[in-house]
Amino acid sequence: MARYIFITGGVVSSLGKGLMAASLAALLQARGYKVRIRKFDPYLNVDPGTMSPYQHGEVYVTDDGAETDLDLGHYERFTGVSAHQGDNITSGRIYQDIIAKERRGDYLGATVQVVPHVTDEIKAFALAGQDDHDFILCEIGGTVGDIEGLPFMEAIRQLRNELEPWQTLSVHVTLVPYIAAAGELKTKPTQHSVRELASLGIKPDVLLCRAEHPIPDSERRKIAQFCNVRQEAVIPALDAPSIYAVPLQYHGEGLDTEVLRAFGITDAPDPDLSRWYDVADRHANPEGEVTIGVVGKYVGLQDAYKSLNEALVHGGMAHRVKVNVKWIDAEIFESEDSDIAAKLEPMHAILVPGGFGERGSEGKIAAVRFARERKVPFLGICLGMQMACIEAAREAGYAQASSTEFGETDEPVVGIITEWMTEEGLQKRETGGDLGGTMRLGAYDAKLAANSHVSQIYGGTTGISERHRHRYEVNGAYIEPLEKQGLIFSGMSPDGLLPEIVERPDHPWFVGVQFHPELKSKPFDPHPLFAGFVGAALEQARLV
Repeated sequence: MARYIFITGGVVSSLGKGLMAASLAALLQARGYKVRIRKFDPYLNVDPGTMSPYQHGEVYVTDDGAETDLDLGHYERFTGVSAHQGDNITSGRIYQDIIAKERRGDYLGATVQVVPHVTDEIKAFALAGQDDHDFILCEIGGTVGDIEGLPFMEAIRQLRNELEPWQTLSVHVTLVPYIAAAGELKTKPTQHSVRELASLGIKPDVLLCRAEHPIPDSERRKIAQFCNVRQEAVIPALDAPSIYAVPLQYHGEGLDTEVLRAFGITDAPDPDLSRWYDVADRHANPEGEVTIGVVGKYVGLQDAYKSLNEALVHGGMAHRVKVNVKWIDAEIFESEDSDIAAKLEPMHAILVPGGFGERGSEGKIAAVRFARERKVPFLGICLGMQMACIEAAREAGYAQASSTEFGETDEPVVGIITEWMTEEGLQKRETGGDLGGTMRLGAYDAKLAANSHVSQIYGGTTGISERHRHRYEVNGAYIEPLEKQGLIFSGMSPDGLLPEIVERPDHPWFVGVQFHPELKSKPFDPHPLFAGFVGAALEQARLV
């Protein structure tokens, strides 16, 4: 029977609960346990699919097409366990389901209330699909005391009473700030946070204390005394040189050992952390470096491209090089006096990522043109591939080539897709329909042309499966004229209708993909496209 670890946070947000959950799961996994991680988001959006990247960061997409919180990316990257729809729940989805049941009359006339109806839905979500897992880690978004998070805290309190005592554990992540004027760490914020949690009926078993300076034993003892936990259960969590050093750091501080002790497990096997030592070594001790320019539209918030950034790091690990990512706002290339060469000539490779809307599109097309003409390694992802096709069409003489996403056009090289096939059958969408949940989402197969560049990148295979998140597709009517211009469609959907990959055989490394390969990259298993792209950047660096 599965054991449950409930992870909460206090004092301030952005303490790294998601990274902590992923690291703890990786440590338990290294001991041979089967783990799963779930994220509870208290906001009222049904999912983050329609939220601005500046509000929420990237939207992480699972194989089964769920649009989820970016923390699920950490979970997958650190454990290798594929997340799915059942691993992320929001208040919006819970209330949506409850209201639908109420309208159908499922509650038989009962008054629908937060307790028990909302809390019962939360508990059912937490307990569903155990699949013989040893540990299920449940991260609660937000901080203790948030109004929207109270039903989730109440559900945790109830679960801790309803399940066996040995079956649940509470880990609370807090802040121990350093006051420079006083020259000392302050434990009072942690004490207040734990007191707030206790007032909701939840006693933490382990405290993970984020701090910029080492926490002396005297302060750990003080925290333990006032927060009613063992001193060994007060785990210091200092800032790490990289996120890939965090699992080893937490293990060194005894996090996994204390969690297992709290569960009464004293005979756990020692962890095999060899792959994490290798990852940390590759990241900390590079043997070279490359500079890659990412020409995007959400560059003001790097969390908007979280998986992309990490996939580039993984590609660097594959070659033992440091990847310096230069975030470039695509809009700066749209003014007449912009000097695109000054910005892009220092780059060893250029990446144009996904996005939505017209803003910055002409700047992205300019970046594609620069990469094509100057023979700089290029990778276009989703919208980036579409911009590569539009750039090729304009070069082929279609001066008005554009996307219907940007408005009416006489040359719709890219247009909205209204029908496509899934395992469940034909999916349809109306042009003016809802935005939420109506994209082509999740894993889809693609067929690669034999002897193509991308087939070689993928190890010689001609069949792949990658995750998608897009509403627009390259218009198949333009395939023949674009191929005459030199842009080869080397990857297509199995039915041959939807373009998946384009490449230029006359270019050192020029690839555009309709899907999001960054979502499947891991530090111990870099995605082949990113490993190949960074390798091409390394070759370019040697030439300049």
